[in-house]
Amino acid sequence: MLGHHYTHSFLETAIASVNAGCNLELSYGMKNNVFMHIPQALAMGNITLQMLRDRVRPLFYTRMRLGEFDPPAMNPYSSLDLSVVQSPEHRNLSLEAAVKSFVLLKNVQGTLPLRARDLSSQHLAVVGPFADNPRVLFGDYAPVPEPQYIYTPRRGLEMLGANVSFTAGCSEPRCQRYSRAELVRVVGAADVVLVCLGTGIDVETEAKDRSDLSLPGHQLELLQDAVQ
Repeated sequence: MLGHHYTHSFLETAIASVNAGCNLELSYGMKNNVFMHIPQALAMGNITLQMLRDRVRPLFYTRMRLGEFDPPAMNPYSSLDLSVVQSPEHRNLSLEAAVKSFVLLKNVQGTLPLRARDLSSQHLAVVGPFADNPRVLFGDYAPVPEPQYIYTPRRGLEMLGANVSFTAGCSEPRCQRYSRAELVRVVGAADVVLVCLGTGIDVETEAKDRSDLSLPGHQLELLQDAVQ
């Protein structure tokens, strides 16, 4: 609210927020956050003790329902250790979720799915800044997995035995510098072309929005060249 000029200080913001019913502040890394001014607002009479109790009650009710105050013996997660992290069962579940969440907008002449048994006889070109760059494949608030568990489009296809040629065209999502000649060479020799484009946290993340929905930099040019 301070950034939008609705209030002029953290104290005003705390008063307005609590009175409006807000009972939780997310202020990562701030030692003197907005709700630290609640005692001053209470002393000034801008909010009441009963109001604070009403705001706090659902927070602690939720924490109690989640078992935060239970002894460890009552918490089923206490028996888990690091052996379950990246376990085969969890990886298979993640794979199933990924497969079931794909959205196919168009499938001209039944191009998809590519069948593994046919890949060895085809020459595939995998191009674009997202084709083989593990760092850019994860969005905001995503975990950081071990590198050996990250499968880029290029790596995944090569593991299936496909004959894959690769060029990024541009080394990062902003795609400020684009190598058209290399892309045309790789795409021109392929039977199937996979173009991997997008944004990633280099381009957009929380508190860093795009001003339009266009592909960044030369990415659209890269796509048009691949299609041509």
